[in-house]
Amino acid sequence: MGCDVVIYNVTQHADQVEEALWAVSALHNEIEQFSGPKVFILISTVMTWACSKPVDPDDPEVPFIDVIFWSRRAHPNFKLHIDLERSVVKMGKTKSWLGEDEIPVFGDGKNIVPTIHVHDLASVVYNVIEHQPSPYYLLAVDNSENTMEEIVKVCLASHQKVMEIDSILVNLRMEAVYIKKLFSFNWLCQFGLVENIELVVEEFRQTRGLLPIRLCVLGPPAVGKSTVSKKICEYYRLHHITVKGTISETITQLEHAVRNPDPDEENSTREAQAQDQLSAMRESVEQNRGMDRLLDVSVMKDKLMTNPCKNQGYVLEDFPQTYAQAKDNGSLVWATEFVLCLDASEAFLVDRVLNLSERLVQQHNYEPDNFLRRLASYKDKQTADETVINYFYELDIIPLNDEVNCLPLMQKVFDTVGQPRNYGPSSEEVMKEERRKADERLRREAQHRAEEKRVEAEEARDRAAHWDEWQRGGNFGENDKNKKHSLEAQSGPMRNYLMEHIIPTLSQGLIECCRAQPQDPVDFLAEHLLKNSPF
Repeated sequence: MGCDVVIYNVTQHADQVEEALWAVSALHNEIEQFSGPKVFILISTVMTWACSKPVDPDDPEVPFIDVIFWSRRAHPNFKLHIDLERSVVKMGKTKSWLGEDEIPVFGDGKNIVPTIHVHDLASVVYNVIEHQPSPYYLLAVDNSENTMEEIVKVCLASHQKVMEIDSILVNLRMEAVYIKKLFSFNWLCQFGLVENIELVVEEFRQTRGLLPIRLCVLGPPAVGKSTVSKKICEYYRLHHITVKGTISETITQLEHAVRNPDPDEENSTREAQAQDQLSAMRESVEQNRGMDRLLDVSVMKDKLMTNPCKNQGYVLEDFPQTYAQAKDNGSLVWATEFVLCLDASEAFLVDRVLNLSERLVQQHNYEPDNFLRRLASYKDKQTADETVINYFYELDIIPLNDEVNCLPLMQKVFDTVGQPRNYGPSSEEVMKEERRKADERLRREAQHRAEEKRVEAEEARDRAAHWDEWQRGGNFGENDKNKKHSLEAQSGPMRNYLMEHIIPTLSQGLIECCRAQPQDPVDFLAEHLLKNSPF
């Protein structure tokens, strides 16, 4: 009662409809007590238009507009919403009550899905509050006419509710006539979701704190960079990027491009470049050159610019190795957040290599002469005037320096980097949770079977006791048995009818209901039975 403006958004949950109806009714009942005009704005869903007849049967591209809102027909699952809209409009004709429409932004298929960014919807609501226009019903949609197929190419939602599934199946071509005519504001996403997907994705990440963690691990050979990098990746669910792995991956991609040439003549130059690059990389690998001599750093740059690295983050192991590489790799300027610089004495490193298995020595190229040469090269780079660490200091990225001591080191990393920022459980965790649920289900089933056996045993004992009584009672037992047979004979036709005509369809409906988990199971089941009736 103390508010000048009341906004109800009923687009998210069906149970909001009843509350909104109560609120508008309660306020309307107190209308005589208002000290001044009040505005009630209902943000509803375009699903109340989903079953509307075409504006022009001969031209399906003629859009629905606000003016003909009275002719709209709702989707069966959204009848409560259209009833609420009608109630708000009806009550609004008494005083200043206004309607508003907003739509979800999910989609797939060939059908047109109306959308609006929540920021633009807020601008519309603000203009309604400011200007209080005379129309009671406004469509709030952007200028896009994206299909579900176009939307799915840029974003795909999972674990959707029934209301959301219904929303992405809608096919409505709409135009916000009143909004264009009455209001003037700066649109954030005037041309829809597909056109502005990068902005929406960035908003999604920023709002939910799903920001990638980008970390660089440096240090001398054999100091344990791979072990530490793997532990960090496991904890934060990041991608482990190594020079060797990236080169191997690039060679595989180039080989595939050379083996499967594009028939388009315009791509012949690109294929020739791929062949030249592949030959040069193979030669460098065969001659066992270091990364600082392997073409240029574009290979690593391209890897860091891939979507998994940009969106989820990575741990970059042992790169860049020189100041020149760091400066040349522009992606590191914006990418790397944290730098971990490991260190250890020469005696520790030599002793560690001597205790490695022959397989690991071969894998990491730690033969005595080669290891000592790499260690000396690393020391020379650290004594140069311009080092990799200096480059990061220039970017105000303060490296975390530590002697190798696994447990305290990892705790320092976790304290510095903070909590994981990711989108959900890893595939391994999902599988682990599924196994836990399966074990729990098997345990419950075993308990249920044990309980059934116990009940059956008790019933068997009761039947045996009753049988003895019947035997002792003579015809009394025969009479009860005759009654039982008579009842079974009478119920036979009904039981057969149910098993033949009702139970199959009902069982399928219950299974579908369990899969979909709708907000209103009874309504969902009723609609399923109507659609799938064998009659």
